[in-house]
Amino acid sequence: MNASVRLSLSSLRAHKRRFAGTFTAVLLGVAFLAGTLVMGDTLRASFDSLFAGATSGTDAVVRSADAITTPGEAQGTRQPVPAALADDLADAPGVAAAVPNIQGAGQLVGANGKPIGGQGPPTLAGNWITDPDLNPYRLAEGHAPQKTGEVVVNRGAADKGGLKIGDTTTLRTPDPVRVTVVGLATFGGEDGMAQVTFTGMTRADAEKYLTAKPGEAASVQVRAEPGVSQRQLVDDLRPELPRGVEAITGQDSAQENTDMISGQFLTLFTTFLLVFSGIALLVATFSIHNTFAIVVAQRTRENALLRALGAARRQVTSMTLVEAGGVAVVASAAGLAGGIGIAAGLQALFPAIGFPFPDGALVISTLSMLLPLAVGIVVCLGSALVPALKAGRTAPLAALRETSVDDSGASRARAVTGVTLGVIALATALVGVLASPSLTLAAVGAVLALASFVVLGPVASTSAVRVLGSPLARLRGVTGALARRNALRSPKRTAATASALMIGVAVVSLFTVFGASLKATLNQTVDRSFAGDVAVSAPSFGAGGSGLSPKLAPALAQVPQVDTAVGLGKGVAKVDGAGRALTVTDPVALARSFDLGSVKGSLDHLGTNGIAITRDEADRQHLALGDTARVTFTDGTTTPFTVRALYGQSELAGDYVITRQAWAPHRVQDSDTLVSVTFKDGVSTSEGKAAVEKVAERYGNPDVQTRDAYAQSSAGGIDMMLTLVYALLALAVLIALLGIANTLTLAVHERTRELGLLRAVGQTRAQLRAMVRWESVLVAAFGTAGGIVLGGFLGWVLVKASDAASDSAFAFALPPVQLVVVALVGLAAGALAGLRPARRAARLDVLRAIATE
Repeated sequence: MNASVRLSLSSLRAHKRRFAGTFTAVLLGVAFLAGTLVMGDTLRASFDSLFAGATSGTDAVVRSADAITTPGEAQGTRQPVPAALADDLADAPGVAAAVPNIQGAGQLVGANGKPIGGQGPPTLAGNWITDPDLNPYRLAEGHAPQKTGEVVVNRGAADKGGLKIGDTTTLRTPDPVRVTVVGLATFGGEDGMAQVTFTGMTRADAEKYLTAKPGEAASVQVRAEPGVSQRQLVDDLRPELPRGVEAITGQDSAQENTDMISGQFLTLFTTFLLVFSGIALLVATFSIHNTFAIVVAQRTRENALLRALGAARRQVTSMTLVEAGGVAVVASAAGLAGGIGIAAGLQALFPAIGFPFPDGALVISTLSMLLPLAVGIVVCLGSALVPALKAGRTAPLAALRETSVDDSGASRARAVTGVTLGVIALATALVGVLASPSLTLAAVGAVLALASFVVLGPVASTSAVRVLGSPLARLRGVTGALARRNALRSPKRTAATASALMIGVAVVSLFTVFGASLKATLNQTVDRSFAGDVAVSAPSFGAGGSGLSPKLAPALAQVPQVDTAVGLGKGVAKVDGAGRALTVTDPVALARSFDLGSVKGSLDHLGTNGIAITRDEADRQHLALGDTARVTFTDGTTTPFTVRALYGQSELAGDYVITRQAWAPHRVQDSDTLVSVTFKDGVSTSEGKAAVEKVAERYGNPDVQTRDAYAQSSAGGIDMMLTLVYALLALAVLIALLGIANTLTLAVHERTRELGLLRAVGQTRAQLRAMVRWESVLVAAFGTAGGIVLGGFLGWVLVKASDAASDSAFAFALPPVQLVVVALVGLAAGALAGLRPARRAARLDVLRAIATE
């Protein structure tokens, strides 16, 4: 072991407390990253095992070969296959059994009258397959459905809805069906497949409620005879299949399901967490850099003596890097253990909060351990590199001088560089969101803005701290004046310490502004497009929920208090070869209940072969009024539709509108997503709402909301998202606060003699504690103010970029109350970060402090 390494390790042992904050910052960042990777690998492996076990008896799946996929969908909608195909395939070579699999949307209503699930994962219903090898669900309690109205429910859904065997409830298909629970089932040994709910019915009920006409099935499940492989079975089945129908192996089907979960949820989930891991590590970078910068400044005389005794610059530099490397390795290793603990904790926590992910041992791969370890070491060494190089440049003559506090200010070059970056950032962002809309340019502008704030930090810190600290001298007297002077003493240090908090607050402010803008956009959309008095909706998110019965709108139209009731149905089709979502409705009633903007042509006579399109979509598809578009439905039928109307707005009405008469021959399981109800003149909202609710009870009791309540409920998911974001960002803010506390602790050590002199001339312990705490608050105030300004700018860029990249008009909104709360939390956090350094300063022995060199 060479001399520099021995000196470094000796320094680490002698000054362990100096690096406590750095150790904790690296540990937390690495633990979050490792926990995310381990959790992602564990969930993928668990779902692989779950699907493989649940579908192990299915050797082949026969289904429609073509799927219509609309923009934003991961899996398309397939045409049904004849259920009778199962009987034909049962006699094919190598087939032991073949059964039709009828599947659709079906949402159970719990014992409390509220729907179960539907907030993302689908709510499924289908025929209960009597062949246990071909049924992915296993009967755990009760018996299989034997007569109409009997159902088997997955045990997780029953527990969530408070249902038990023998209970009678409603199943929305979307038409309400009274059912009796006669059995509880498991999926692959679990109570369910995550939050997916399943209701198994008799085949007759499934055909009646889940298909457009009897004799249709989503697919045919096939089991092979002993000794026949899945691949051989598929090869034997192909000659038996009608045109447009394909066979895939059971393994391929299970892999598709796993890929769907991985692509739609796990990838998004892990990417989301990795982003916050990156933010936490970025914040840690500033804290680590500041710690080593202070340590190097404190050891100026020590490093100069080493240079005077013959140590080369490289050796002094390497000493600092060895210290950083030692801290990095130990902290990263501890972080790996912490990450495994985090993953284990999340695995145990998710079922408790309603996310019953499959059980299974933690999957700890080599990559999930090596990558966080490498990131932790690189972040720590990279953060310490500049201070290490500065240590190496220490002149030997510095050993003759007293160690002084770094009070260097900002250079002119830094000011010019920061301003230049700021101008370029603003120009790039403006071009990216206004002149030439581009998400790439907007992102580049955002990154340059962040760099500009960091570079300009020392330049702005002097003026900012003077302004922010000006009330202290009047409110706290000499104590406040000293706190402000200490914060002003080293602009670079103040800016570096505040930068970590600034980034955390900036990201919090960014999401706060973006969330408020999304809410404003939704409110604006409802105000601009929705002209009804009340909205009837079945709350769901993504693929969840069963929708509303198409019979509800006609029933409401017969209510004496109602003038117009129009339902918005959903469908999919290929329009000139491209998958598109269709709105199925009464176009005339739609125009009375929704603001469609200016309409060219007529919505009155769409009939069975006419279509209405938004002008923007028509321009993209090069369609004009009177043109013909070829529409291919999921049943394989291709029909020419004439463009009979062009309208302006599409937020709620969608880009394509056809009549229910045109959709009826091609529908599979019809449903509405929304029913708009307009009352007759003189009918009060409360009276009309009560009349609508009375009718809605007969159709599964969906929500009946006023326009304002509907807008608020539409934005409800945003608050949930923000809560999760704030919880994840708490780690970054915690690391920033550790950085402030660590900096103040080192500064107290650096100013030991000065603090002793202050005590000697009459400063009390309480005044000393207050001085250190107020210094911490000033640093936090500077970081918080910069973070709010930066976050507000980045939020504006994100909103405008989203507006430019989509058809919807995004509204920008600054939420003053929430931003004030963020500012107060930042100040309170600064006061909290200063508590420990303040107590340590107050405990200094006066005589020893004065004698300190």
